[in-house]
Amino acid sequence: MTPGMALSYRYEPIPADRGAVRGIVESTGFFSEEEADVAVELVDERLAKGLASGYEFVFAESDGRMLGYACYGPIPATRESFDLYWIATDKRLQGQGIGRAILAECERLLAERGGGRMYLDTSGRAQYVPTHGFYERNGYRREAVLRDFFAPGDDKVIYLKLVPPA
Repeated sequence: MTPGMALSYRYEPIPADRGAVRGIVESTGFFSEEEADVAVELVDERLAKGLASGYEFVFAESDGRMLGYACYGPIPATRESFDLYWIATDKRLQGQGIGRAILAECERLLAERGGGRMYLDTSGRAQYVPTHGFYERNGYRREAVLRDFFAPGDDKVIYLKLVPPA
């Protein structure tokens, strides 16, 4: 992170997060408009249903501005398994440790509730090679590859990290 940047976390979404989340997701240049819509829909679900939505958030902020966020939640019909649905940092701030800090905060929260398995999936396209490296540097291991899952030539790569209880 930039020297002097104070990072704080917020866990409850507010209506203004809809636009901030869309802006962050779009800024990355990785996601389609349809995918950005899904990111906003998860915020909407949480706003409408609270924790019953199954979506939990970590919003990283500095000086009242959202810098990045993650959405995760328990996988229905499993014990101690969670999905990391989204993690994104504003494109202009990538490479400063914000994503790593957000991911660590999600894992800390999971550890506090007794630990478990954090799964995530991402694209296998060449564009995502740096993303794979990010997950691997943060202790995630490649668990499976589903060939041509998203589209012909676009595999689904599934990662896993065991998060021990706090």
